Amino acid sequence: MKLAFSQLTASAEQASFLMSRFREFGFDGLQLKGGQYSPYLDAPGCFGQTWGHVSGVASALIAGGKLDGPGLARLRGLFAFGREVGAERIVFCPAGPREGLSDDDIRGWARRLSELGAEASEAALALSVHNHNDSPVMHRGDFDTFFGAVAGGSVGLTLDTAHAALSGIEDIPSLIRDMREVIDNFHMKDLADGRFEVLGEGGLDFEGIFAAVAGIGYEGWVSADEESGADPAGAMKQCHEFLGAGLGV
Repeated sequence: MKLAFSQLTASAEQASFLMSRFREFGFDGLQLKGGQYSPYLDAPGCFGQTWGHVSGVASALIAGGKLDGPGLARLRGLFAFGREVGAERIVFCPAGPREGLSDDDIRGWARRLSELGAEASEAALALSVHNHNDSPVMHRGDFDTFFGAVAGGSVGLTLDTAHAALSGIEDIPSLIRDMREVIDNFHMKDLADGRFEVLGEGGLDFEGIFAAVAGIGYEGWVSADEESGADPAGAMKQCHEFLGAGLGV
């Protein structure tokens, strides 16, 4: 099991701190938000010159959007960028809204993303869909509908704990056990009163979540997905200690 960190940053200085210091706090990789890699999209060589010496700095690239013409072009461009900078995974958050979508619509998303997953594989990348509140993979049944239509393991699941809770899923450990065959990444995020919190400061059942992760024999990436607005240094320290204690790594 490898631990990653991901955090929204408000400035270039914060992003630089995150990208240059995350390993000092014990993390193996970063899962970069769009604003942290987008300045380099047209110049992957510049990203390599600036950050290529930092192992794991772009272990995953997080993106979101629609699968219309412009959205497909952006995602395919991200595959090329990810290959150049040594990313392992593209974490994709399908754009909402969820309201009004039928099961057939969700299967259509799965088929389109299956084709893109095959393209990502050709670029030596994994494509992982992120469950997100108000997205095509939101309600408990959406997971079964979507992954039942995915072709041949071409798309994995980044399971976000807080977004699962926001979407009304109360038994997250059960969801982990049920989706064990497709989970290839975790975003561990805490929640209280509808607000994201630093890990350990919200109300999610992480004892049960960690037990479920261990119970399925998971050995992939687990990322602290920090979106509470906390200070980066303090958040990295607290999140690593929380994950390390809970997962035994």
